[in-house]
Amino acid sequence: MSKETEKQRWQRNFADLLQELRVAQTGVQILFAFLLTLPFSNGFTRTTPFQRDVYIVALLAAAGATAMIISPVAFHRALFRQGRKPELVRFAHRMATAGLGFMLVSMVSAVLLISDFVLARPIAFLLSAVTGLWFLTFWVILPFSRRSWGDDDIDDDEDPSGLALG
Repeated sequence: MSKETEKQRWQRNFADLLQELRVAQTGVQILFAFLLTLPFSNGFTRTTPFQRDVYIVALLAAAGATAMIISPVAFHRALFRQGRKPELVRFAHRMATAGLGFMLVSMVSAVLLISDFVLARPIAFLLSAVTGLWFLTFWVILPFSRRSWGDDDIDDDEDPSGLALG
């Protein structure tokens, strides 16, 4: 089996990252669409000022996540055929990471909004904290605690600068 060239590696890393962004984009778009329609539902008039503030946080965080997760597409368009794939992959990696952060804030805020609407506030705060910890466990703690898995194998998913890309 032949070793991939650096250019092929950057191309593969970009393709892998786009696949990941497609999954995240679908989730954030569904959440954003839900949040966009919420004020037009009959029950929204019964929300408290606190719930409306939480709603605004959830909405703006979903908008931020959407912008950041989609931004690599615009960046790719601007750099198309300029031979700047490494720069594009690094940018897309940062935007995907920040977009997931915004998505986390939006999801936890949405859970807080809905649970505060139907349950007592202390329970809503507890459920929101558990939700945040749940996401952090699967999105941060487990992935970073498992980064050393396969250290004995050849690491094809790292660029020369040491930034894990794959």
